[in-house]
Amino acid sequence: MCVIIINQTGKQLSRTTLRTSSKINPHGLGIVWLDTYETTYHKSTDWKKLVTNRPFIAHFRYATKGKVNKANTHPFVCGNNKHELLMHNGTIPGLGTDAVSDSRTLANALGMIPRNTWKKELEKYDSRFVTINTRNRTFQIYNQKLWTKDGSTWYSKDNVIKNNLVAVYGTLKKGNGNYYNYLRNETFIGKGQTTMKYPMIIPGLPYVIDKPGVGHLIDIDLFAVSDTALAQLDMLEGHPRHYKRREITVLVKGRVYKAWLYFGQGQEYKGKQLFSTYKKTYPKFTLKDRTYTYADSKEWTPWWRQEYQEETESVASDTQCFEINYNQETRLCPDCSQATEQDPYSMEWWCHSCQKFETEEVMEQFKL
Repeated sequence: MCVIIINQTGKQLSRTTLRTSSKINPHGLGIVWLDTYETTYHKSTDWKKLVTNRPFIAHFRYATKGKVNKANTHPFVCGNNKHELLMHNGTIPGLGTDAVSDSRTLANALGMIPRNTWKKELEKYDSRFVTINTRNRTFQIYNQKLWTKDGSTWYSKDNVIKNNLVAVYGTLKKGNGNYYNYLRNETFIGKGQTTMKYPMIIPGLPYVIDKPGVGHLIDIDLFAVSDTALAQLDMLEGHPRHYKRREITVLVKGRVYKAWLYFGQGQEYKGKQLFSTYKKTYPKFTLKDRTYTYADSKEWTPWWRQEYQEETESVASDTQCFEINYNQETRLCPDCSQATEQDPYSMEWWCHSCQKFETEEVMEQFKL
């Protein structure tokens, strides 16, 4: 996790990129301003400080080891060499503690070895590094092949660069199941429609057929996504065999955008009912008079919630226990940075996005 952004030209970056960096890396922001080589530390929510023409190197932190505090916010002074700073994106196995991050530990260790050995040492790791010398006013990028360059700006990860517009109409729409798996960390622009009519059939999953002028204007959600996210969507949709991605125009909030849309392949629409929208209904279990009822919900209900209700059905205080346990402080998933939900039966924390549990011990450091 984490992301380092090197903007050495001073060209103002996209607000979407900066906002996304803050959203998925919420545990601290450190900035080295390249016009003065001054270092400042902030909360990740202070990303608007980077909406500027000043050149900078910025690090948005996502905590995997070490407390969430200023002391663990990058950059770090390298041992006793107060002029050398380190920023890191990645993890170093075996370094760090519950209190001190692996990056901070590594920075201290670097300060105890000769400066001319740093490159060889840092390139042992599958991580991205940058060192900054505030006295000489220089910086150095390590493992450059792992970085992404967009224009004149370097990014240690490309998941914050949202250069692709995608219009979705099925299970990827906001609130549906695949949204949580693939688009939750992408940038939602808004709801809208295609500017041309297309036939959409729903034989279980929805398929829009690439026959412009037939059917209806299709309701879509528009997202700006990274290259990595687009590649993941291609895999999900079986592009180009099952669904084929093609650019079309869509209308969102009174503005026309050119965006990718996935068209179903090998589907017949003639003689079938054609739709303009797709809405998925998910089952949700509720405790009411010790019976279970289905209700429309935008959120998927984990299997363990149903199991917990079934196993505790005969306990008189079930409802009270259920309500108390679900009014817990929020904790962030250590892998995707999304809010998690506690299972009142096992007391572990469930991430809807990653579809997995984490223990209370692990999640304690990610409490909001």
